[in-house]
Amino acid sequence: MALFSQVLLTADYDRTLTAPDSTIPPRNLEAIRYFMENGGAFTVNTGRSLPMARVFRDVVPVNAPLLLYNGSAAWDAAAGALCFRHEIRLDLWQTVRECMELLPDLTVEVQGLEAHYRFREEPGWDAFCDHNRCARAFARPGDDLGPFLKFCVYSRIHDETVASLFTGTPRECRRIDQAERLLRQRFGAHCEIFRAAARIIDVHAKGVSKARSARQLQQALGRKILVCVGDGENDLPMLLDADHAYAPADGVVANRFETVCPCAQGAVAEVIYEKIPKILQNQA
Repeated sequence: MALFSQVLLTADYDRTLTAPDSTIPPRNLEAIRYFMENGGAFTVNTGRSLPMARVFRDVVPVNAPLLLYNGSAAWDAAAGALCFRHEIRLDLWQTVRECMELLPDLTVEVQGLEAHYRFREEPGWDAFCDHNRCARAFARPGDDLGPFLKFCVYSRIHDETVASLFTGTPRECRRIDQAERLLRQRFGAHCEIFRAAARIIDVHAKGVSKARSARQLQQALGRKILVCVGDGENDLPMLLDADHAYAPADGVVANRFETVCPCAQGAVAEVIYEKIPKILQNQA
């Protein structure tokens, strides 16, 4: 039996697999290859969509379906198809209209399988998508945007980097706080609503989480041990439900879990090289 054949390892992407500047430490990539060569199943478990995952799909080695949209879907790259999906049980266009009326000063985005969609002119949003190699499109009422997996609300985008979403002025943060409360009041009975970063709110189907998708994949692969690594609030369900959970030392939730080195130093590599062998040794 190969060394890691009992293990499914899922890792968050931004600020877990990557450094804060969105680069991937080479140590992580080397460790993932070693893990898979020795029987481990690895995938990324992220809030990013399929279009937004394009930036790493040909860079990060995986041998299990990608877990995307905060657990709303799993994408099998080898088959070029979804393994599973959990759709928001609301009318897409009615939801978009209500959000834009409720939050007229903020950006509403629907994340589809083919592209991210906007509904009014947003030059900052266009630049952000282009910089991050994410397909984008302007959508009009009645357009078919595919399965309704996830939508987001942002404060106006004024920087093209993902890192910029994790910080905001006090005024911007207060406005997103208020928007989160309003979204919970209006859609909380049907959707999961949470702060993905300082200036962005993610919304997906009720009951969906990174934990649910990780366990669903673990069952499909027949792996005995689920190990998860994450840094943020949206990783909490995954980390709390995992058999073994770790956070980078500089992660937002680092005070709640066993920590490894900061993300820029190769947090995922440390889990593979140091933590998982100890888990397996203790279970021998």
